[in-house]
Amino acid sequence: MPEAVFFDLDGTLADTAPDLAGALNKLLAEHGRTALPQAVLRPHVSAGARGLLRVGFDIAPDDTAYPALHKRFIELYEDVLCEATTLFPGIDALLDSLDAQGIVWGVVTNKPERLTLPLMEALGLTKRAAAIVGGDTTARSKPDPLPLIHACSVAGVAANASMYLGDDLRDIQAGAAAGMCTVAVTWGYLGDGPAIDQWGADITIDAPEALLAAMHQGNC
Repeated sequence: MPEAVFFDLDGTLADTAPDLAGALNKLLAEHGRTALPQAVLRPHVSAGARGLLRVGFDIAPDDTAYPALHKRFIELYEDVLCEATTLFPGIDALLDSLDAQGIVWGVVTNKPERLTLPLMEALGLTKRAAAIVGGDTTARSKPDPLPLIHACSVAGVAANASMYLGDDLRDIQAGAAAGMCTVAVTWGYLGDGPAIDQWGADITIDAPEALLAAMHQGNC
């Protein structure tokens, strides 16, 4: 059994796509552009503001117009941070089970702290989590392993006795580099890169409750 389980936030622990898509569509409207269906935007949510702005405005961070668009997008998103966001089905029961078994858990995300911390509070998870690490908590973000190593230090657990769940290739890369058991989750956004079966995860699961079975079977 692992000492700890760490989760990515967007697309793994919580379904943040409705609020993120809503913020982008408000930004598109401000610029006289047509709203995009959530189904179009959903696969890009794991890439955060960068990914959504790329789809909505065909713009990259090195474009001169990017900083202003990014700033406004974050402002709009903060206004609706947890209006439609919910935990994925089965996550709450999974967290309850981890708590009952004395297995600590935490969150490691590339979402900046100014968004991560209030969102975790709104979801009622702040006091339960052993560690909450945002994209700017450490000097480097995923796929670098530093945020995961920092989370283990905060939680007082060993990386090689921990699991990391994510819905993007960079999650699996970061977890592997940190020496963790890596778990790819199929219910997330999955991005637009390689197929999930090419990520090299130790385990792939289709539902949160499947993690408990994998833990008891010692699949890592």
